[in-house]
Amino acid sequence: MTTLIHRRVEEARAGSNPTVICRVPSGWAVLADSQFLRGYSILLADPVVADLNALEQEKRLTFLRDMAALGDALLEVTGAYRINYEILGNTDAALHAHVIPRYLSEPEELRRGPVWLYSREVRHAQLFDPERDRELKEQIAAALLKRL
Repeated sequence: MTTLIHRRVEEARAGSNPTVICRVPSGWAVLADSQFLRGYSILLADPVVADLNALEQEKRLTFLRDMAALGDALLEVTGAYRINYEILGNTDAALHAHVIPRYLSEPEELRRGPVWLYSREVRHAQLFDPERDRELKEQIAAALLKRL
């Protein structure tokens, strides 16, 4: 089955995915399509597997290390006060991790919960923009690559 994640990984390999931050040992760090929280990123496993448990131990550890390193890079670059990590896969059964900066400027009732509590309108109000987000991607890539 070809999922959105499969297509995004294929585009990253081909150099046609504009959201790519950089290649990492376990796959690809990309900015999320929605940037309502500046720096919201996703780690895509490459090769694509169904879930974390489908990876053998060493590759699993590499994916989790890359996920944490992406979080560290986001903390450095964005000024977020913390990072949320989510590996879901219920809708798109292909391993990917949401790495989400959280900000003290968020409304407290939303800041204290998962990002999915934001309304769909808010989550889609500020979409990825290749021009606007170019410098952000470059800064995250530099901060991430020095950690790997």
